Amino acid sequence: MRKRLMALCLAVVMVMGILAGCGSDKDNGKTNDGKDKNAETVNKLTVWCWDPAFNINAMNVAADIYKKDHPDFEMEVVEISSADIIQKLSTSTSAGNTADVLPDIILFDDGLIAQEVLSYPDVFMDLTDSGIDFSEFSEGKVAASVVDGKNYGVPFDSGAAIAAYRVDILKEAGYTIEDLTDITWSEFIKIGKDVKQKTGKALLNGQSGYNQITVMLTSCGGSYFDEDGKLNMSDNKKVKRVSELYLEMLEAGVFQEETGWDTYIGNLNNGNVAGAMNGCWIMSSIQAAADQSGLWAITNVPKVDGVDGATNYSSQGGSTWTITTECDNPELAIDFFKSTFAGSKEFYDKILETSAISTWIPAGESETYQQESEFFGGQKVYATIVDFTAKIPSCVMGAYMGTARTAHMTAVTNVAYSGADLDEELAAAEETVAFEMGQ
Repeated sequence: MRKRLMALCLAVVMVMGILAGCGSDKDNGKTNDGKDKNAETVNKLTVWCWDPAFNINAMNVAADIYKKDHPDFEMEVVEISSADIIQKLSTSTSAGNTADVLPDIILFDDGLIAQEVLSYPDVFMDLTDSGIDFSEFSEGKVAASVVDGKNYGVPFDSGAAIAAYRVDILKEAGYTIEDLTDITWSEFIKIGKDVKQKTGKALLNGQSGYNQITVMLTSCGGSYFDEDGKLNMSDNKKVKRVSELYLEMLEAGVFQEETGWDTYIGNLNNGNVAGAMNGCWIMSSIQAAADQSGLWAITNVPKVDGVDGATNYSSQGGSTWTITTECDNPELAIDFFKSTFAGSKEFYDKILETSAISTWIPAGESETYQQESEFFGGQKVYATIVDFTAKIPSCVMGAYMGTARTAHMTAVTNVAYSGADLDEELAAAEETVAFEMGQ
């Protein structure tokens, strides 16, 4: 009997040991992705973003700079499209497994970030009191990631709008780049009509008017929402005035609508139009026509006359970094950004070769940013764009900004090509957006 009891005890001990071993293997201080739970510090950051030549390159350059003073630092950048980021964010939050899925850092288009923060308020870190100096970035750029008065993002590339013109075509019509600097849209249309008559070329072109209308509305601090987030399109003086000016450009042939991106860029590169107006990232496409070096110059955009808050500065595009609440070492992530994207001229100098232009204003003081561009006739285009960036007015973005922009463009298109009434179309656009908002 004693032997049976001893054997039974031994068996129990062995089973417990096996179970303990299994527990040790299962909870060995590692998460499912191999992160060390028991480590005192986590020196690695994981990042989601897209575009190897632009965003991923910038993040890797930033990592190399940060490693100089933090040799144990590691970074893993995962290439993932903007659409897939939105999808993964949705599915992981719905399943309640964000800890197993989300990285430490995520990049968002400026037009999407507010909507994502509002949709998933528990996913993104509030960076308001992080020590990052947001006053050193463009006010308009920072506004893209401010929700309910709190900062949720670190601004990255500048979407500062530029007006770029073929100086040889302007000269043929009797104008210079100075004639198109610090002007109003009414003055621009007048010049555009003259250029069209004398050269047969439109002063601008674009993919429909979506981007163009965005540039115009942003330049006067316009939005489809008020400060309280209330939708306002049909009784909005800035929205209506921008619509009227755009329709006037179309009718006069000053703005040439294109069927797609390839046609848009093709007509820029082959000299069928006299200029381009978009986010400063359009410069890389303009410079694709190497034989046109010296024939282009940039300046600021026209301002919307007849409304309050009008300026000659605007933006189109750009992106912002966020830190998720699943970040294993938020202090590390914050210090990383303070030392690079929000604090290093060396960093912005290095990524300038990919046309990643800083929205961090001090970067414009570096010697690299002061260099002259042979393609743009010897202009200091990079320093100029940083100066433009600092002057972009702040706009109320709103979670449904993209929806409102699309509805606005539909309204304008109906007026331009179907003879619809502008006031009625703007009222219909407002109803469409209100429905999407559940109002």
